[in-house]
Amino acid sequence: MNRFAWCIAALATIAIAGCSNKESERTGASEDPTTRLIEQFVSAQPGDVIEIPEGTYSLNRSLTLNMDNITVRGAGMDKTILSFKDQLAGAEGVLVNASNFTIEDLAIVDTKGDALKVNEGDNIVIRRVRTEWTGGPKTENGAYGIYPVQTSNVLIEDSVAIGASDAGIYVGQSRNIIVRNNRAEQNVAGIEIENSVGADVYYNVVKNNTGGILVFSMPDLPMAGHGTRVYANNILKNNTPNFGAPGTAVAGVPTGTGILINSNDNIEIFENRVEDNLTANVLITSFYASTLQDRKPVEGFDGFPESIYIHNNTFRHGGEKPDREALDALRIAMFGEGGRLPDVVWDGFINPEKLVDGQLPDALAICLDNGSSQLLNADAPGNYKMPRVETELHKCKHDPLPAIKIAAAGE
Repeated sequence: MNRFAWCIAALATIAIAGCSNKESERTGASEDPTTRLIEQFVSAQPGDVIEIPEGTYSLNRSLTLNMDNITVRGAGMDKTILSFKDQLAGAEGVLVNASNFTIEDLAIVDTKGDALKVNEGDNIVIRRVRTEWTGGPKTENGAYGIYPVQTSNVLIEDSVAIGASDAGIYVGQSRNIIVRNNRAEQNVAGIEIENSVGADVYYNVVKNNTGGILVFSMPDLPMAGHGTRVYANNILKNNTPNFGAPGTAVAGVPTGTGILINSNDNIEIFENRVEDNLTANVLITSFYASTLQDRKPVEGFDGFPESIYIHNNTFRHGGEKPDREALDALRIAMFGEGGRLPDVVWDGFINPEKLVDGQLPDALAICLDNGSSQLLNADAPGNYKMPRVETELHKCKHDPLPAIKIAAAGE
């Protein structure tokens, strides 16, 4: 391929202006650092390590990588910065369609859409990566910061996500996941696990988002979610007004939610510090409580949260100013003008098809074993007409869920 044809191919692959007057990084790198980076992505071969030196790289279109067994490594999340502030095209900043992929020690900032998306890969490591929209929380920001989807054996650690208009760290339709030692701030959802199987979320600092940690299942996706442990996290002051795009799922997340479990099963929440979340420290909801769905069943989708185990957490304050008129009226009616909702608020929906003699089987129960913490059944099925504290009814235990093991995590 001649030099001109190679330049055209590179432009077609990553759609970015400019091309080196040399053929590629593999035969003699271009002098311009940004062009050299582009060439490395275009020409990467299995086993390559793409080293990105300290500096700010201004990119106006997406970087795409489609080759397995690649490592992308910067000099540090505050030293190597991929800036997409002037992005003209591309739905992501960095898009990866590959397995055995590692990215570490760099920042991806101000992307038009998602910052880092990894699609349909196995053995994914995202380590010491910062994604950020530097203008603060805005609906115009990209939806997701760190975004693996349809992946397996995923490790996200020691990373930072700031300003996403959907979720700072999101793992969707994936299996075998560890999200640990990260910081998520000023996103709509700090960390979200959606329609995924087997996730451990621990040692994270999640503060000043709209909602802290979300574990969701949504309909019309190829797999349902279950088997997530949320433990040993600091989930603090998640009271940033919701700036999600209207019509998206997260646009319905109440401002001031610490942990939100929606339609997901087999969840264990323990040893977290959860404080000062103004709607509720823990909110458990059914898909059918959403006014967007008019409580209509979806064929083949079980939208009821079941087998939830909450124990040994430290809760403090929270529930003083719920971001829903019905919940705030309920708070005042039950606990007084200066009162607060209990630490655990449940909408009260139960799957009638699973009742045995009018009761939900013990194995499917929401269990609370958390000292003096209380559980409120808000009676959403009855339009909040008969809310009641049901702590005693939910004093039970489930067997602990197994730890997730991933080779890259040293597990």
